[in-house]
Amino acid sequence: MDQTPLGVEITTGEETPARLPGEASPHPAHRLLARDGGEYLFVGLRGGARLRGGARLRGGARPDTAAPAPTAAHEPLDALDLRLAPGDVCFYDVHRAPALDFREPFRATTFLVPADLLGLAESDVRRIARTPVARASRLGTLLSPLLSDLARATAEARPPVGEMLAWNAVNLLATLAAEQLGTAVPGTRGTPEASGTPGAHSPVLGRVLEYVELHLTDPDLSPEIIARAHHISVRYLHKLFKDEGTTVGRWILRRRLEECRRDLMRYGRGGRTIAAVAARWGFLSATHFSRVFRSAYGMSPREWRDTAGRGARSGQR
Repeated sequence: MDQTPLGVEITTGEETPARLPGEASPHPAHRLLARDGGEYLFVGLRGGARLRGGARLRGGARPDTAAPAPTAAHEPLDALDLRLAPGDVCFYDVHRAPALDFREPFRATTFLVPADLLGLAESDVRRIARTPVARASRLGTLLSPLLSDLARATAEARPPVGEMLAWNAVNLLATLAAEQLGTAVPGTRGTPEASGTPGAHSPVLGRVLEYVELHLTDPDLSPEIIARAHHISVRYLHKLFKDEGTTVGRWILRRRLEECRRDLMRYGRGGRTIAAVAARWGFLSATHFSRVFRSAYGMSPREWRDTAGRGARSGQR
């Protein structure tokens, strides 16, 4: 087990878990069903005081990792059975951890992450807990094996490499969560049907999104540059994003803000200045950055840094 300065804990193991980590007994109305062996990925989302515990990654979580809280088990929840296949990624609320109905031995990689760290509100957690990310989906095919590899590598790496790998895993999980919610920009939500459907997205869009991720730090990143790099017209590029309910500019802005928010939490007061973080992720104007950050998250970058820093420090005590 290793612990980063932000309270990120990583444990690994190959034993089949009898239950998923949670803060109550498995909820009888919420069951995960599978008939095949293999590896399954679970993402337990913490609500309430999300920042106090940091983010934890567990591989092959054991039954004794749960901390019972009997009252949560009696909260109302509509009956929900979800069928999973090996490699699927399933989000769940640790306050309402689902019961497992797996007929074959299996491996589990379970991520325990504060919902705030993924930019999720309480209502978002309830929504994504109802729609697993299929291994056969566009993002599932790309990210499922990567998340599995990151979990193992994080447990084996020495600081600060382990911490960087853990944050990469958190970034990928945030991307999956946004995909499931059909998120266009921070604070706006689409319909669940708009994302997560196998084959629903153009292969060109997948390549475009990967290109954007690799060039987020470039302040000159623009629709014209993206279109030229993929040998498509700017008009067609805009159509690809319009079909997803967003625009090129809004998508780039959302991703940059997410990375800035994580850097501010990660480094705190003792690290880079707010202006340096903004510049690193392509914001040329600190004033503009502060304005769009407040619009997206309801607080200034300084307020977020100070709040996140207090939460991270308390998680180390």
